[in-house]
Amino acid sequence: MQSLVLLVDTVISIYIWLLIASAILSWLVSFKVINTQNRFVFSVMSFLYRITEPALRPFRRIIPNLGGIDISPIILILILFFARNLITEYLS
Repeated sequence: MQSLVLLVDTVISIYIWLLIASAILSWLVSFKVINTQNRFVFSVMSFLYRITEPALRPFRRIIPNLGGIDISPIILILILFFARNLITEYLS
């Protein structure tokens, strides 16, 4: 059972890092630090969007617009930390 808990913990950790990478990349694109015309950048952005958007979409519908600040990744990361701690506490 502990192997399954470690696997779930690792998957949640990787997903948290993907959420952070997606947020940072979106900031870099918004401030025109990187160009989306670059094929590699576009591929990475597309991958991160397809991975993170299904989980972020429900939060974006509920949370009101805060003037261009998207806090849905922060809320999802907090929920994932809570779920990870809950899983390790009750299943370990």
